[in-house]
Amino acid sequence: IVIFTSDNGGETNVTSNAPLRGGKSQLYEGGIRVPLIVKWPGKVKAGTQSDLVTGLEDWMATILDLIEAKDLLPAGRDGISIAPTLLGKKQAERPFLYREFSGYGGQQAVWLGKWKGIRQKMLRRGKNHDPLKIQLYDLETDSSESKDLAAKHPEVVERIRKLMADQHVPSPHFPMKPID
Repeated sequence: IVIFTSDNGGETNVTSNAPLRGGKSQLYEGGIRVPLIVKWPGKVKAGTQSDLVTGLEDWMATILDLIEAKDLLPAGRDGISIAPTLLGKKQAERPFLYREFSGYGGQQAVWLGKWKGIRQKMLRRGKNHDPLKIQLYDLETDSSESKDLAAKHPEVVERIRKLMADQHVPSPHFPMKPID
C-alpha cells in the first residue's frame, strides 16, 4: 500500500489554492485541505474518489484495521478507520473533526457534517475584535468559505462552540489565552 498526502495546503504567495480560501497554516480550506492518494493494487479500485473528511490521525486506526489488528489501537487515541472507504464499502460519517493552531494569531476549526466552524485571530487585540467569534460555512454549497452563515444558524454555531471547548487542551507551551 502506498499513501501520499501532506500536512498543509499551499503557500499563498507561491501557489494558488483557488477556489479555496486561505493558505498554508490557516484553517480555511485552502490552508488545510490536501490531496490524499492511495495505491493498493487489488484492494483499492483505481480512479475512485471520496469526499470523506479525514485527518492524519486516522492512519493508525486505518492501517491496524487493514491488517486486522484493531485490538492494538491505544485507548483514548484520536482518529477513525477509513478502511471501509478505501475498500469501496459504506463508511459512517465521522462525528466531527477538530483542529487548532496557537500560531498565526490562534485558530480553531470544527468540521461537522456539511458545516465548518472556524475562529481566526484569537490572540489579536482590539476593541472591535471578538476573539471568540465563530464563522460558519456550508462546505457543500460554499467550499470557498465566502458566506458566513453563523447568524442564520445559531444552533449549529453553539454545537461547534461546545466541541471547540471540549476538544481544546490548554498547553503551557502553546497558550491560547482567550480560551485557556
